[in-house]
Amino acid sequence: MTRRFRYDNCAVFDYEISRYKRRHQIGPVGDFDDLRDERFNNIVLAQRFFIMAMPLEGIRVLELNRVAPGSLSTMMLGDMGAEVIKVETPPNPDSAKHSVAKQEDIWVLSEYANRNKKSITLNLKVAEAQSLLHEIVARTDVVVEGFRPGVTARLGADYTTLSEINPQLIYCSLSGFGQDGPYRDKAGHDLNYLAIAGVLNQLGGASGPPPIPLNIVADYAGAMLHGVVGVLLALIARQSTGRGQHVDVAYLDTAFALLAAVPGIRNFFVGGPEPERGNNVFAGEYPYYAVYVTKDDRWLSVGCMEPWLWDNFCDALTRPDLKQYRMRTDDFQSPVSVGSGAAKREVEAIMRTRTRDEWVAFFARTDVCVGEVNGLAEAIADPQLRHREMIVPVGDSRVPSGVQPGIPVKLSATPGKIRTAPPVAGEHTADILAELGRTPMQIEALRTAGVI
Repeated sequence: MTRRFRYDNCAVFDYEISRYKRRHQIGPVGDFDDLRDERFNNIVLAQRFFIMAMPLEGIRVLELNRVAPGSLSTMMLGDMGAEVIKVETPPNPDSAKHSVAKQEDIWVLSEYANRNKKSITLNLKVAEAQSLLHEIVARTDVVVEGFRPGVTARLGADYTTLSEINPQLIYCSLSGFGQDGPYRDKAGHDLNYLAIAGVLNQLGGASGPPPIPLNIVADYAGAMLHGVVGVLLALIARQSTGRGQHVDVAYLDTAFALLAAVPGIRNFFVGGPEPERGNNVFAGEYPYYAVYVTKDDRWLSVGCMEPWLWDNFCDALTRPDLKQYRMRTDDFQSPVSVGSGAAKREVEAIMRTRTRDEWVAFFARTDVCVGEVNGLAEAIADPQLRHREMIVPVGDSRVPSGVQPGIPVKLSATPGKIRTAPPVAGEHTADILAELGRTPMQIEALRTAGVI
């Protein structure tokens, strides 16, 4: 596929050409001269140079990260063709804090977020390792880091330092509270971000403590995905400006932004009453949006929020009298009514008359929103997930039956691909340093000195 760019000036086109030459170590512009378009509006880069098998092929990403959201962000970029180099800390058996994970350890074997990556070990606390990092950054498009603000400056890896080396660099920071503000240096985890953002106090019923969800909200739906979006936006902007920029993503910000999109809650921002926990559709108290225990003590989810879907549900149960308890707009921010509460108890009793799988079969030909509450083993065997190639082999002989999630974004023309398994820490150190011109003897000396 020929890759097309639209440029406002020739300088930006020259930047793309120089970046490609640097990546592929080719000489003067030469054959590229005939690719200039005098109008600078429809520059077509020759297919023999710019074959786009995957959308991010030719983009190099450097990962400076110690936590999972950052690793998943770079994994998504790697799945789409980017070359991802993960910078890790060299092993130090003399340190009391050091613990070497064995390669057969279940925590190592399950670390699928490091697929499609290379690994280099650098002790960034020493100047020589920082110099090596700077050499790599000069040939890099994107840096993703997940440290607290200020840490990367002590490691010679902050945006100010690295952008001076490479002005085209896109530098993405994932931190709890962002790079500025009164909470900048505050510690936190997913639970804390949800609590401060007001998310936690909107979950679950009105009584008892707020339920604690898995860390998929602020960590993953929040920071991880927003980090990927920020990087991609900056890459697009660079095509016009020829320059990189700092992408500042805070876990707290993203959690709050996601909460503000919820109907009922968003009303508060324009003068509506403040929502109270338990007084909304998603608390599970309304009959049309709840989970029900079945005859075999399993669970079935019912999410018939649209009136016609609830009508279909009631018709299937031959209970047209329950149709009147269909969803109304005010339900997004109201406590459940006496009638709706009674209707839910009616449905609870009905659901107890069949097993979960019998109910799934019963509703199979009815246009309703129901779903079995699966365990993980059942989810892995689910035919829809299998069909969508979301359950794929790990490809590791040590766990021949091991599986991992596939690639959720399906591109028709330039699909992503799982190309390599997660590397052993430092597996590619020698290769990467050789690309920088280091000899085997020099690399061994760096290893002996504890630099790598």
